[in-house]
Amino acid sequence: MGDSGRIFDGQESRSWFRSVNKKHPFVLVADMKKENYVIGVDYGTDSVRSIIANAANGQEVASAVFYYPRWKDGLYCDPGVNQFRQHPLDYLEGLEQTITRCLLQAGPSVTANIRAISVDTTGSTPVAVDETGTPLALLPRFEKNPNAMFVLWKDHTSVPEAAAINAHAEKYDINYLQYVGGIYSSEWFWAKLLHILREDAAVREACHSWVEHCDWIPFVLTGGKQAAAMKRSVCAAGHKALWAAEFGGLPPDQWFADLDPLLAGFTKRLFTDTYTSDKAAGTLSPEWAAKLGLSTDVVIGVGAFDAHMGAVGGQIEPYHLSKVMGTSTCDMLVAPLSEVDGKLVKGICGQVPGSVLPGMMGLEAGQSAFGDAYAWFKKVLAWPLQHVLGQSTIINTETAKAIIDEVSDKLIPELSKQAALLHIDENSELAIDWFNGRRTPDANQELKGAITGLNLGSDAPRIFRAIVEATCFGAKAIVDRFNQEGVPVKGLIGLGGVAKKSPFIMQMMADVMNMPIRIHKSEQTCALGAAMFAATAAGIYNKVEDAMNAMGQGFDATYYPDKNKVALYQKRYNKYHKLGGFIEGSIKHNEKEAVLSN
Repeated sequence: MGDSGRIFDGQESRSWFRSVNKKHPFVLVADMKKENYVIGVDYGTDSVRSIIANAANGQEVASAVFYYPRWKDGLYCDPGVNQFRQHPLDYLEGLEQTITRCLLQAGPSVTANIRAISVDTTGSTPVAVDETGTPLALLPRFEKNPNAMFVLWKDHTSVPEAAAINAHAEKYDINYLQYVGGIYSSEWFWAKLLHILREDAAVREACHSWVEHCDWIPFVLTGGKQAAAMKRSVCAAGHKALWAAEFGGLPPDQWFADLDPLLAGFTKRLFTDTYTSDKAAGTLSPEWAAKLGLSTDVVIGVGAFDAHMGAVGGQIEPYHLSKVMGTSTCDMLVAPLSEVDGKLVKGICGQVPGSVLPGMMGLEAGQSAFGDAYAWFKKVLAWPLQHVLGQSTIINTETAKAIIDEVSDKLIPELSKQAALLHIDENSELAIDWFNGRRTPDANQELKGAITGLNLGSDAPRIFRAIVEATCFGAKAIVDRFNQEGVPVKGLIGLGGVAKKSPFIMQMMADVMNMPIRIHKSEQTCALGAAMFAATAAGIYNKVEDAMNAMGQGFDATYYPDKNKVALYQKRYNKYHKLGGFIEGSIKHNEKEAVLSN
């Protein structure tokens, strides 16, 4: 990692939890004379990955990845209208294939000692189900209907519904949005449900309930037969579905009926109780035990969202922002309940007791586009390769494909290398990172990205550098919001693919934030976090912190801010805010003009 990183021996990362657990050191409840293994399953945007981990030390003994074939082919999606749907068969096939491949790698001695499976997924990614809890897309008459499929987190077709929810909430004395930052997003549970009910009469008639992906997979593995019996995670319910203990559960049914009569009676078909992910959803059903070659004694944990379990896999600490950096970012922070009692952070994705660590407040924020922004620019640059090189009369098709693949693979690394060499000043190219709208602070999925300050010398590395800087500025805006609202961010933890693969981006992140950022050693923090929860649900550990202490892999690098760049980045960050304000004001003006013209 060069001068920006330093190596940890693994012990430093465990010191905090050892200090808080002195009075209650972790206890292995299971018989540790024989080895215990657990499976963590991590559903991402493009693929699902499973790992088998040794419950004693977190060592990964097998792993497998499955890329969703229907998603890869672009089926059921329409990027032009921000429609992104995923077929449940992609999830089921991936679940079976990744676990069976892991078991084959690990061998019979490990297979015989699998104790538990836990799952994380993207979110909010819900689906319409019938009374048995079966997604409608698994029924013959709906098998090709996108509205009967999982509505992926990045699907923004429900922007009007989110706006309606926000306007509706202002009419009531009780603010039912107070625990989700005060603004409801089109990325979330109720907006997506209302859109589907309005959009599709056939699905509306067949839809008995509305279920998050992270709740459905444990239901499947335990052989669930009734949607009403499904154990819903407090993580998904609190951050996306407006569930809160202070409300006695979900907001009143009348609140939703007044929003739209289509929602009347829906709360009764959903849930009242929620569960933290250290609890068991049940045990492996005979059907899935036979498919996987495992015992029906295998415990299935309650699910959660990927970033929440990823924060645990990345050994989150109080007031340290754990940034899961992939296509988007999810930023997780935990704090003792007693220290944040009465504090409501405006414009984030919610604050829910127990959503990350049971017994602590979990606060979530994030950016709608992070790696996606870099992937978009890469796609723009690769357009001639994809659409022109294949027509070449000089080289054959096979060679053209090989060139396209090689160049595409090298684009981001080479752009990063060249961008790192650039001299910039206050007036260099500047970008706004809202290419997929803005998640936080203050959700607004109608916002657009921008690049300004272009001239005839603005080449690909300069534009790429501006995009990277914009994503770092977006990250700083989140930290600033936490600090302004009285929840201090005392450190940064980097997790996920971008954190592991791009020293250039991580160094810029440290420079922009003017804070060190530690990079977790594990390549699969979300799957490892799921494995930690599995070990806890199975009773191998008394609490998640104990599993995290024993199974955590530590940190392998820290990036420190370059003090020579901090002042310049602060000036550019101020310009980023001004440019963002101009864009947001322009969009609001255009919307007002459109309303007046109609």
